[in-house]
Amino acid sequence: MVETSSFWGPVTSTTECCEKNYVYLPYIAEFYNTISNIPTILLALIGLINAVRQRFEKRFSILHVSNMILAIGSMSYHATLQNVQQQSDETPMVWEVLLYMYILHSPDWHYRSTMPTFLFLYGVVFAIAHSVFRFSVGFKMHYVVLCLLCIPRMYKYYIYTQDVAAKRLAKLFIANLVLGSIFWFCDRFFCKEISSWPINPQGHALWHAFMGFSLYFANTFLMFCRAQQRGWSPKIVYFMGVLPYVKIEKPKGQ
Repeated sequence: MVETSSFWGPVTSTTECCEKNYVYLPYIAEFYNTISNIPTILLALIGLINAVRQRFEKRFSILHVSNMILAIGSMSYHATLQNVQQQSDETPMVWEVLLYMYILHSPDWHYRSTMPTFLFLYGVVFAIAHSVFRFSVGFKMHYVVLCLLCIPRMYKYYIYTQDVAAKRLAKLFIANLVLGSIFWFCDRFFCKEISSWPINPQGHALWHAFMGFSLYFANTFLMFCRAQQRGWSPKIVYFMGVLPYVKIEKPKGQ
């Protein structure tokens, strides 16, 4: 992509997507890549309201808030294409995966303070190192490895879950992740060809949208699994017959 100077100045980020800069507004470098984060924020807000209203453990409230922080950081990055804002997008991506690792493994962790302490320090060290060295390819490889480390545990939750509706959530999580990844890959590696099309499908923006739903389905599935572990009789219900969420019945005294 050609660097464009506008309200935010010359592009300083290490990565650009296949969307022309400052086409619609002088204050937003990549319009579609910016507004496509809105679904993630709204879905995370719905998840947060449900978690607070039903008094789920605080880890899930933090998880939904982290989804919102990630989306806001992404909006800031794509709106400005500045390196500082790029850090506010990429660093929360790593922190969020570390939070998923904690939620996935915490039920079987014998030393309760050890794992969160290690993950917290790991996240701090990464944030400092990333701000100094500005990893590009290294960041992507590191992020993929962290995500892959979550898969075995997620699969274990899936095979031990008998509820059909809950298993459907896990499938929706994977389906949205795969579809979003395909659009991200095409936008990243076939930009030259896509730019010659009459209409740009905005693959990176679609990645944002699919990932928003993927995160919501993953969070809802994990909330269901945790409610089962706590004996809260969870079931999947649908808001307006469309959007799934977890409804629980806690035993008296909890």
